[in-house]
Amino acid sequence: MSQEIGSHSFDNLLASEVEVTEGATIVSGAGALARGTVLGKITASGKLTIVNSAGTDDGRRKPYAVLLESVDATSADKAAPVALAGLFNANALVFGGTDTIATHKEALRDVGLYTTTNQPAVNG
Repeated sequence: MSQEIGSHSFDNLLASEVEVTEGATIVSGAGALARGTVLGKITASGKLTIVNSAGTDDGRRKPYAVLLESVDATSADKAAPVALAGLFNANALVFGGTDTIATHKEALRDVGLYTTTNQPAVNG
């Protein structure tokens, strides 16, 4: 005899528990960023923005963290939780410009952000 004692649904972004998180500041002008956006750290200010390999060479070309909650930093700096290490669904990560997981996979590993393709992307 079995009894259901609960259920579990997989998170589309997280492929396992997030290892290291912290609060960060998303720089004003970054726009509306979705949960799962890969962020680079601007060297001069320490603030984060969407990673883009074709962007200004001020730190934003290199992955630093993954955004854990959607945030709108269009007109002001915004505080947001980010993951500094963990295992993520590659299909749920968001990059700037024309970047893809292939653009940043090695750099993500270098900073403790690992990826797998355990789930399809979920739009919406």
